[in-house]
Amino acid sequence: MHNQRGASTSDFNTELKLKGFKVYEIDSKAAGHNYSRKDFYKISLNTGKYIFHYADRSFETEETILFFGNPRIPYSCDVISQKGGYACLFTEDFLSLSERSESILQSPLFKIGGTPILQLNKEQKASIAITFQKMIAEQDSDYAYKDELIRNYLNLIIHEALKMHPSESYAQKNAAVRITSVFLELLERQFPIESMQRPLELRTAQDYAKQLSVHVNHLNSSVKEVTGKPTSTHIAERIITEAKALLQHTNWSIAEIAYSLGFEYPTYFNNFFKKKTGHIPKSVRAAHL
Repeated sequence: MHNQRGASTSDFNTELKLKGFKVYEIDSKAAGHNYSRKDFYKISLNTGKYIFHYADRSFETEETILFFGNPRIPYSCDVISQKGGYACLFTEDFLSLSERSESILQSPLFKIGGTPILQLNKEQKASIAITFQKMIAEQDSDYAYKDELIRNYLNLIIHEALKMHPSESYAQKNAAVRITSVFLELLERQFPIESMQRPLELRTAQDYAKQLSVHVNHLNSSVKEVTGKPTSTHIAERIITEAKALLQHTNWSIAEIAYSLGFEYPTYFNNFFKKKTGHIPKSVRAAHL
């Protein structure tokens, strides 16, 4: 068994960020591409044997499946055997240029409580594979409207998937362990804070519960059961760690750091920081000058 993570290539990631999409064939003998999962949606046609970990569930698959990855929902894939396939990575902005894209991205294919994996028969596999092949051909063409055409092919795959009846043959792992793992990974994905133009978005247990589509009481009880600490404690500790790093390694003002970490006013940040550390931010910065 190995994890589906391949060698990073700067050309691949640069092209992905510039274009907003990338379609490619999965080589059965080679590892996949590395990319920032928090930035891109993914649709892949996979043939082989895999274990997908998606949010608080795990899926064991065989033969051919169609997978839908949401950048806001942590997931990973253990490859037991791989026989090739196709994948498309795309940004929300790329698909949002088309009509009704918002409703499509809110469909059961991409939602945390939905069905991100569909089992395909031979006819379905052949049809979806042809669409991927068309996208690859257009990607390499000089056609002036190829982006729009690829966008249409993506929508076609999504609509074909929505018409399929989801398979019910997947096993669910321990819910508390899985939801805790998802929460902790989602928490870590919020950092580091690299720009004041992109401040911290998720700050409370309610924020994370809403993002993960679970009740906050369920999230809290699961995290406390598995880690021994409340959800809010994990969040506060990670914010404090990031605050210290920003105080020590940037020239941002304390007000700017407060804003980047989601505090409406610097006084709120100062009080929070002192309560958690026993020191004020200014003294921590002064000690590292």
